[in-house]
Amino acid sequence: MRIASVLLPMPLPEAFDYAEPEGMDLHVGDQVAAPLGPRLIRGVVTALRDGTGGNRPLKPIDRKIDDPPLPASTLAFVEWAARYAAEGPGQPLAMALRGLRAPRPKPERIVVATGAAPARMTPAREKVLQVVADQALPPPRLAEAAGVSSGVIKGLINEGCLAIEERLAERVAQTLDVSPRGDRLNPGQAASAEALNARLDAGGFSATLLDGVTGSGKTEVYLEAAAHALSLDPQAQVLILLPEIALTQAVIARVADRFGAAPGEWHSAVDPPRRRALWEDVAAGRTRIVVGARSALFLPFRKLALIVVDEEHDSSFKQEEGFIYQGRDLAVARAHLEGCSVVLASATPSLETLWNARQGRYNWLKLSARHGVATLPDVALIDLRQTPPERDHWLSPPLVAAMAQTLARGEQTLLFLNRRGYAPVVLCKACGERLTAPDTDSWLVEHRYTGRLVCHLTGFSMPKPDRCPHCGAKDSLISIGPGVERVEEEARERFPEARIAVFSSDTVSSGQSARELVEAMERGEIDILVATQAAAKGHNFPGLTLVGVVDADLGLRGGDLRAGERTFQLLAQAGGRAGRADRPGRVLMQTWAPDHPVMQALAAGDRDGFVETEMELRQLSGLPPFGRLAAVILSGPDPVQLEAFARELAAAAPNAEGVEIFGPADAPLSLIRGRRRKRLLVRADRTVDLSAYMAAWRARVKPRGALRLTIDIDPYSFL
Repeated sequence: MRIASVLLPMPLPEAFDYAEPEGMDLHVGDQVAAPLGPRLIRGVVTALRDGTGGNRPLKPIDRKIDDPPLPASTLAFVEWAARYAAEGPGQPLAMALRGLRAPRPKPERIVVATGAAPARMTPAREKVLQVVADQALPPPRLAEAAGVSSGVIKGLINEGCLAIEERLAERVAQTLDVSPRGDRLNPGQAASAEALNARLDAGGFSATLLDGVTGSGKTEVYLEAAAHALSLDPQAQVLILLPEIALTQAVIARVADRFGAAPGEWHSAVDPPRRRALWEDVAAGRTRIVVGARSALFLPFRKLALIVVDEEHDSSFKQEEGFIYQGRDLAVARAHLEGCSVVLASATPSLETLWNARQGRYNWLKLSARHGVATLPDVALIDLRQTPPERDHWLSPPLVAAMAQTLARGEQTLLFLNRRGYAPVVLCKACGERLTAPDTDSWLVEHRYTGRLVCHLTGFSMPKPDRCPHCGAKDSLISIGPGVERVEEEARERFPEARIAVFSSDTVSSGQSARELVEAMERGEIDILVATQAAAKGHNFPGLTLVGVVDADLGLRGGDLRAGERTFQLLAQAGGRAGRADRPGRVLMQTWAPDHPVMQALAAGDRDGFVETEMELRQLSGLPPFGRLAAVILSGPDPVQLEAFARELAAAAPNAEGVEIFGPADAPLSLIRGRRRKRLLVRADRTVDLSAYMAAWRARVKPRGALRLTIDIDPYSFL
């Protein structure tokens, strides 16, 4: 008898042992149905050993599941990710098996020829029969391919010349054009592509920072490296990680154009059957290029040759709920485990990545000029203390004048404000009450398009009332501050003849709608685009020459240690949308604090100066990248019980050199969905194994009852 260790995709600390039934012939990585209490749970075999002489009875595995096994490298990555996050391995395993939750795609209804000839042949019918002879297609696609109406096909079916059959879509390997295209690159791009190719030729793990100004053509460089990686081995696979669904659509189009076939697509907007099909195709090696969100890291790649993290600085790579992880860091870890190359691309790299490049841990490739004749835009600050907007308006006179000039030249404007909805605060002018979500500290945001008040934290929404819920005063609710909807309202008021659109997660709800809006902007069908960060990175709008930042100070508020870094990155990326073709661009940033170091660095285009200042401040306080951080978030419905547990946890912290603990303290958002919240912050020297320290601390105290404890290694949110 053999004993199989089976890891279950649940928050459990370790794999469970089961007996392997005679004749089952299991292997590490196989998926099985294993009994857990009264249920059968899908799990993965992580180890097998001889069970002869064992003195404890074990439940037998029920059956082997007919799904592809997890590759050894994927299992190793799951286990590494669990140690990194100080969590049980079942949680990252659940991420790795996520694609199998959906049913398999349903059979397609396709049209086939029966061999019978029609009683009367027409040119349209002849064309249909010619197309059917070459390929079997669903009725709508057949009509499109033949250039006929659906009635022609229906008539041929009624005569018995065509028939409908149900077939599963054929799953074939991607056929890709991986021939080199170096002649399309400028000298700087070609040199960077050659350096990446040399790393791929050498084999083994390597990490490279591809550091290029906005519009320098970083995408073309890493696509050339991807083509080289795929040409070296017919089984090689490439993963391209992106932070936004909206950005995913543009890159997918560029990948399809470069390789002659669409890549596999993995993100939340992909319907579940397609996700399952992609999971199986990746495991089988049929899909060789995947473009996706951070969770694509957990796909069962057979032979990864290259991972690309585009916009590596973006905070969207941080998973904040469930299994908490930083996608950029896990991408480097997976590349190391796979023995492959990883490329981190950005115009505004994170301080952690820049520090690794300076230390020589990462190779550092630089693109300092825009591609072709395009030049970097001029950046100017608008001091709102000197030229404020009119009362109840948000666009200053200099920005309005610049927009008028841009419209007169037939060029496009982007108004950037990283705040969804119409207004971020709804206030009662009678009693001063600020409307919040039930049992939550988060303010309700007014969305005038839908007439609702929405909590962006919990998802709660309600119609905007005509009376104050607190004091009952009628028509007393007023909107405070601007969101993108309010800025759009003002833009329409000032420029009624302009074609105006809003780009945010509220108005662009799917990948398809994002693609349509981006393409409309590229075709010049929009004069003024009012947008959040969804449009601030990665897009190339040839006619866009003016970017107006409505509230440049927004990201500097609060006590986030990365506030300055994030603001610089976001505004530099937003400004980088201007002047990317043959017409010069300019960026106007409205600010109440033009003397702030971040604003001065943006105006001067002095990224290096900003980085030096920020690095010095971080080094003095031992903060990342010179130290490590971890957060402990405690929550519970009873504030007294929560306070007692927080103090008990703090007292149980292990003693260790180079570790400081701050707290417990009430979280800035101290009430969410009826649960009180407290936080502790841990700062450690880089010599400390912070993940191991947090795991040892967690093991000392167990939450009781409804109390919950969450650990966040390298936190990005401090709320």
